[in-house]
Formats: sequence, C-alpha cells, structure tokens
Amino acid sequence: MLTLLDIVKNSCMKMISTATTACCLLLLFSVTACYHQRPTLHPKVVDKTEDLKDKSKLRDFQEQCQGICRNGSSCTQSCQNPFHGKIGFTCNNKRWQKSNETCTSLSIQTLFEFKDHFGVSVAESSLLSGSRLSSHTLPNILNEQFIESLEQGIWKYCPHDYACIINGVKSSEATSGNIAFIVELLKNISTFSTKVNWIKMQSFSKMANHVLNRSVVKNWAFIPERTTCSVLLESVNSFAKNLIITDEPENIVDEPFIQTKGFRISRSPYGKSFNFSMRMTDGKEDVQGKVFIPWNELQKLSAPSQAISIAFPTLGDILEEAHVQNESFPRQVNGLVLSVILPEKLKQVSFIFEKINKSHNVRAQCVGWHSRNRRWVKEACQTTEDVVDKASCRCNYTNLLMSFSILMSPKTLINETLDYITCIGLSISILSLILCLIIEITVWSQVTVTEISYMRHVCIVNIATSLLIANVWFIVASFFDGRERNYKWCVSVTFFSHYFYLSLFFWMLIKALLILYGILIVFRRMMKSTMMATAFSVGYGCPLVIAAITVAVTEPEKNYVRPQACWLKWDNSKALLAFAIPVLTIVAVNLIVVFIVAVNTRRPSIGSSKSQDMVTIMRISKNVAILTPLLGLTWGFGIATLIDSRSLVFHIIFSLLNAFQGFFILLFGTILDQKTREALKVRISSLKGTSRTEEYEGKITGTGIRRSGASWTYQ
Repeated sequence: MLTLLDIVKNSCMKMISTATTACCLLLLFSVTACYHQRPTLHPKVVDKTEDLKDKSKLRDFQEQCQGICRNGSSCTQSCQNPFHGKIGFTCNNKRWQKSNETCTSLSIQTLFEFKDHFGVSVAESSLLSGSRLSSHTLPNILNEQFIESLEQGIWKYCPHDYACIINGVKSSEATSGNIAFIVELLKNISTFSTKVNWIKMQSFSKMANHVLNRSVVKNWAFIPERTTCSVLLESVNSFAKNLIITDEPENIVDEPFIQTKGFRISRSPYGKSFNFSMRMTDGKEDVQGKVFIPWNELQKLSAPSQAISIAFPTLGDILEEAHVQNESFPRQVNGLVLSVILPEKLKQVSFIFEKINKSHNVRAQCVGWHSRNRRWVKEACQTTEDVVDKASCRCNYTNLLMSFSILMSPKTLINETLDYITCIGLSISILSLILCLIIEITVWSQVTVTEISYMRHVCIVNIATSLLIANVWFIVASFFDGRERNYKWCVSVTFFSHYFYLSLFFWMLIKALLILYGILIVFRRMMKSTMMATAFSVGYGCPLVIAAITVAVTEPEKNYVRPQACWLKWDNSKALLAFAIPVLTIVAVNLIVVFIVAVNTRRPSIGSSKSQDMVTIMRISKNVAILTPLLGLTWGFGIATLIDSRSLVFHIIFSLLNAFQGFFILLFGTILDQKTREALKVRISSLKGTSRTEEYEGKITGTGIRRSGASWTYQ
C-alpha cells in the first residue's frame, strides 16, 4: 500500500522544471517531518509487538502445513510479504516446529535505497542540499541508484565510512534469512577492504552488532548453513587485520555486543594487556576478560607493531549452536570469546576469562577456535589456573587460531553423590587408622616375638601412618580445589600428598620383600637394626626421590599441579605417571610374590625350628594377598577415571575404594589376624583382671574396723 510520503516523492521525481521541483521538495520535507513526528513505541513495547507478530506468523504457517503430522515428516511454506524465501517445518511429537528459515527482505538494491534521518534517499538528499539539478542530471542520479555489486555501491556513495548501508542493515528485521545476508555482506566487505581506519571499523562493527544482539541469537539456529557463525567470526578478524592503529591506545569499538581495542607494541621488559568488561546476561553484572601479551614474546619484535583484540559476549552461544549436533557432549562456552590480531612473530598469548557459570563443580577447558576446521580445539591452549570464578589460559597464536574462550569441561561430573561418599568414607578411614595404631601399640609386646613378626608389625604401623598423613593432606588439598589459592601452597600440598601415598605402597612392597626374606634366606639372618634401616630407606627414601624428581622436572614449566585441584597434572606433563607407574609396579611385584609363596611353600613339620617363622610368613602372605588387590584395584579404577572421565560408575567405585582404604587396613591387617586378636584378648583380660584386683583391694581397704577394749579388730 502506498503511503502519502511515497505519493509525494513519486510526483516530485516526475517534475522537470526547477521551480516546481523545489516547491515539491519543500512539500516533501514537510510531509517527511510530520511522518517522523508520529508517536513511537517504547522499546519494550516494540519487542512485545514483534514477538506477537512472529508468533502469529508462525501460527499461520503451521495452519497452512498440509497433511497429517507424523514424526519426522516435513513441509515448507513461502515467507509472507515483504520477505521472500522459505520456512521449513518438521513434525515432532505430532506438532509442526520450525526447523529452518531463509526469509529475507534485504538485497543489494534495498541497501542503497535506505532512508537517512529525514527519510530521504541518496538522490533525494542531493536535491535537498540545494544543488541546482538540470533535467538531465536528475534522471542520471536515478539511474545510478541501480547497483550491480556491493563494492560498486560502497565506492560510489560511502567509500570512507560505509554509512550508506548502515541504516539499511540496522533497520532490517533480524530474521534468519536477513542474518545470513548480513554475514555474507560483512564477508564481502572484509575481502575488498585494505586500509581500514577507526571509522570504518566502527561502521563494520555496528552491522555485526545488529546480528549479535542477544535478542536475535535464537534465530541463528534456523539458518540452513551451519557455518554462518564461523564466517562472521572470520570476517571480523580478517577486517580487523587491516585496521591501522595510531600511536595512542584506542578503544575503537564499544558496542553492546562487540568491543575492539588496540595499541602499538614494541620490545619491552613489561607485558601488554587488554581489559574487557561486557554484559553477558540480562543481569546487572558484567563479565570480565583480559588479554595479556607476555614480555618474552614482545622481545621477538624487531620493529614497532600493533596489537588488536576483539571481545564478543554472545558469539560463544552461536558457535556452540553450530557444532552441538556433531559432538557427543555439549560444548557450552562459559566466558567471553576473545580474538587477537598480533604480529606473525608472536606465537603465545595469555588470557584470563571470568566464568559465566560460577558453580563450584564447573571446570573450565581453555580452547581456541580453529578457523579451517571450524571447531574448538583444546590442544591450542593450556589451562594454567581454574578456580570458582575465573580461568587462566596460555594459548598458541597462529593465522588459524585467532579466537579463544573457555568451555565447560566435558570431564566435569556434577554429582553430589561423590562428595558424600568421599566425606563419609574418609571419616571412617581416618578413624579406622587411628584405631589400628592404638591396637598395635596395645599388643606390641605380645606380637613382636620374632624378627619376622616384629618387621611385619613395623610395616603395618608405617602403612597406617602413611595413609593417615596422606588423608590429612587430602583434606588440606580439598580446601584449595576450585577456590582462590596460593600456588606455592598448592605445590607443597601436592608434593606431600604424592610422597605419603607412595610411602603407603612402598611399605606394602617391604611386606612382600619380607616374605621372600623369610623363605629364601635360611642360614644368614640380618640384624634387626639392619633390617629396620633397609626398610625405612625403601619405605620413605624411594618415595622421597620420586616425589622430588617429579616436582623438580615439571614445576619450572608450571606443569606440576592441576589448574583446578592440588594434585599431579596429567595434561601436557603427564606428571601423574610418577605416581601411577610405581604403584602399578609394586602391585604387580606383590602379586608375583604371593603366587610364588602359594606354589613353593609347604606346611612346616612339627618341631621345626622355623615353624613359627613360617606360620608368620603365611600370615603375611595372606595379608598381602588381600590388601594388594584391594589397594591396587583402588588406583586401577583411579586410572580408569582418567581414560574415561565421563563414566560416573568408575568415579563412584574409585571414591568408595579410595575412601575406605583405612578401614581395609584395620580389617585385614589387624582385626582378622589371629595372633593380634589373641594378644588383644589377653591384653583386655589382663586389664579386666587388674581392674578386679583393684576393686577387691578397694573393698578390703574400705572394710569397717571395730574397737574391742584396748585393741582394734577388723569386722
């Protein structure tokens, strides 16, 4: 339907004489002014109105889908005027749901027919400016409005600032089809733009901001071409590569959904950093992001250069949307997406991302966006710190890796069951170990008759002590997990946890060696002091050497502790192997020793001088045969959680076995040992006997005394 404004404009264009044209244009200006003075809706009202329109359109299309809605069936409908394209629907749960959309109202021609703030086209604004136009000039201007290509139109009308197409883009409805058109538009602009100034960068960003608006993010899901979001990111990065930065630091772009900063860089003993603060959600607080160029990277520069960084608060949702169908697990972005444009000589850059989701159990995985493969790659970055509210990353920068962020780690298991199991099991374990040590102290003199039995109980006491101290360090480490932490303290906690857990297994190894000593060495016996010195050297000396070498090799590169927990790191350095390899080796050796004992030992004859030692050796063998599989199986499941970290079953089994290790040592190392039980019964009986004796003596002491005459007699 033609409006009054359109009728007046068409009439003016048909007039030839200058006087009539001027009068007509005066009338056009008046009509335009009145047209723009009409009441406007509050933005919130506009949004609600557009939502109602969208819902009515969708409802109309649903009614037009013909045939019975069967799950998996689909249909397409044409877009309503003034849009052209198709809307696809898919039947799901017996209801038609929109699956894709190509509705667009934009074209190269409509972009250059935009209206400026007076509502006048390019040709009309030339007339209003007071230029004297002949009868030949006006038709030429009208003919020039037909633009064959985007580049041609920009070079004719707005080569310095792209202002001639901004209003056309910003006034368009952000349908899926229009979003795809604008992205292609930005891609084309980035290909023919060479020298970009800050004005062009601002204009370019305003158009990108229009399609990155949080209110239209949901429309990206209906674009048929799933790589459109990646094309947008590459176009912005490519365009920013040609940006020329002046000597002073610049906040070049400050749009709600895209920010750009840049400054000159050169060799410096100090690093350079960008700080961003952008609104991520509808809440009041902004989310922070920081880009830091290390000083050692700046030393690679031979001449002054420039660095540019771009921040996107909503792009992460769009990129995730494009790849979620191809992943076996959701890859949700949990911070800003930060792009950097650096000199080619610089290969590393550091980031600090504030998390959107700050839940305690949410871990971060630093990633880079690979522009060729169009997916997030974790190999591009190393997570150097991961606490509740932020994550720090060190990433490799290349022409294919220019954009970075953090994902919610797929390895995270948000399950309170594990916490409850660990808490309860650890409490039982600590109490069991304390009880084990109390029992050993109580029966020590009765059970350490021979040197073999003496060394057996020395091993049990040190196994219990090592695990008890390791559990205490485990509790200390839990206070650092996911919180702000002192890095040096975390290194110390990890070192002592590693050391005492290793000591536990090396004392298990001493038990196995004690069995071989009792069986193989018959004629020559070591002195007790020599055996003790050897045992303590192996039990505590070997773990100390392994733990010290591990921290010395990995700590200089900051690859010793995990970013989210105070424990040995697995990624990059594989420091965890310094625990896994000794443990699995000891488990294997102990099982071999038990097998040898089972095959080669025979029941000793009565009266043999070695009868008592052989009985002790068999008891030790049974103890090792039970405890070694239990402890080995525990850490076997621990390794399984590394291989398949998403398996909740492995995590629960490992938590159960690990938390109850102290109870296993008390049960199989002390309580189920016959000699220990007998000695404990004797000790308890003697204590009861002493108590009864004291009670009896108390009764005698407390009896009454009666005086008879000059003497005293007991009653």
